[in-house]
Amino acid sequence: MEGELTFALIAKSKKERIIMYRVLITALMLICSNVFMTFAWYGHLKNLKSKPWLVAAIISWGIAFFEYLIQVPANRIGHQVMNVGQLKILQEAITLSVFIPFSIFYLKEGIKKDYLWASLFILAAVFCVFRKIIFK
Repeated sequence: MEGELTFALIAKSKKERIIMYRVLITALMLICSNVFMTFAWYGHLKNLKSKPWLVAAIISWGIAFFEYLIQVPANRIGHQVMNVGQLKILQEAITLSVFIPFSIFYLKEGIKKDYLWASLFILAAVFCVFRKIIFK
């Protein structure tokens, strides 16, 4: 029926299933890469406080290497079905989704109201760049 809201998650054709599969694989790979990235960028604040910054930087680069091994192919797969803007907004949403639990549970920092507001705005950004895909 024309005008009917069809969610892309209910893929009706083989092409739609391939697109959704690539979006899902991209998102899962970006989640994995963000775990490495978050530890590389912020893990040293807990574990390497007493070490010189250069030691922390070298260790962080080593961790980031594994992040790039996942992130680069994720972006290549994702770019087959998304534009760069969509990839970036997806990346930012995933980054925040990984960072907030990391800061609360690993770094033992409390949740801030500003984090929640930022999350809402990032979700709004995700909606804006994916609304044509979500509501076909």
